[in-house]
Amino acid sequence: MPEIRFTKDEMQYITLLETVAQVECQDCIIDSERGRVIFIVKEGDVGKAIGKSGVNVKRLSQILGKSIEIVEYSGDPVKLLMNAFTPAKVKEIRIIERPSKGKIAIAIVEPRSKGLAIGRNGRNIDRVRKIAKRYFDIDHVVVREA
Repeated sequence: MPEIRFTKDEMQYITLLETVAQVECQDCIIDSERGRVIFIVKEGDVGKAIGKSGVNVKRLSQILGKSIEIVEYSGDPVKLLMNAFTPAKVKEIRIIERPSKGKIAIAIVEPRSKGLAIGRNGRNIDRVRKIAKRYFDIDHVVVREA
């Protein structure tokens, strides 16, 4: 995991998630542009973080006044990006390094999952791009149909 420095707000949000959901939170990305907070939780804790019927996500959303998104951490770039695309079904992710353009991640999805992978107004692909850049210095994420 790269060295990530947290702002005061991010540290408060992490503490709040850990208190509400009783899970270990590894990271928090505040996306003011889209009015959301993206939490990265320890592998295996995503279900507990969300809570039964989404109770923890709803509670955090009410407290913070923002939408809450939870992604399961993995040290493997392909697995973390696949987790970030959830609930879209991604068949494969290829990471290519191009000397002039930097790293590019190509997500191969079923045709009927493409819309979900991108999300309304690019919301979901934007989440994946933020995580890809922050953790693996990947400059571009592209969605292609299988």
